[in-house]
Formats: sequence, C-alpha cells, structure tokens
Amino acid sequence: MNIKTILIGFVTGFVNGIFGSGGGSILVPSLNNILDIEEHKSHATALSIIIFFTLTSSFIYIKNGIFDLNVTYKVAIGATIGGIIGARLLNKFSGPKLRLIFGFFMIIASLRMVF
Repeated sequence: MNIKTILIGFVTGFVNGIFGSGGGSILVPSLNNILDIEEHKSHATALSIIIFFTLTSSFIYIKNGIFDLNVTYKVAIGATIGGIIGARLLNKFSGPKLRLIFGFFMIIASLRMVF
C-alpha cells in the first residue's frame, strides 16, 4: 500500500465526515493529479470510494439523530436516476472537457457556499 493513497483517503473521508460532502471534490483531482489516474477512471474510482466514507459518516449521523428519512428517500430516487444517466454519459466527454465541466461545477459550488 502507498502512504499517499491512504493519506488521500484520510483527507477525503475527513472532509466528507465534517462537511457532509466535498470528498469527491478532493478525491477526483487527487486521483488524477497525485496518483496519475486517467480522468474518466478518476471520476469512476472516486464514486466507488465515496460509498465507503459516505456509509461510515451516515452511520454516525444516524446514530446521533442528524438524519431526515423523509428527505433522504425522496432525494435518493432522483439521485439514482441522475446517477444512471451521468454514469452513462461519462465516456461521452473527453478527459479535458470532463475536467473543465468538473472545474466549472466546483467554482459554482464554491461561490454558492461563500455567498
């Protein structure tokens, strides 16, 4: 095992746990730029990794009563449909275009968080 890989997992898991999201925004560029994983594979791999720290964080949130089941299942329905469409579209974009789109969403998300 590589210490860089474990450190990337630690940082993304920590950010996801403390903010409830954001792990992917660190994980995708880290896989791509630090571990030199190709753009498409970085996005797909990040989703596979996110399952683990999302389950872990969710367990702790639920245990502490920070959870809304009514909202969760409604959003989960839309997220499942969106996830299927997004995963099928992933290979339609080139690596540079995918990076540009991801960067655009990161900027918009950052601006919404600040303002």
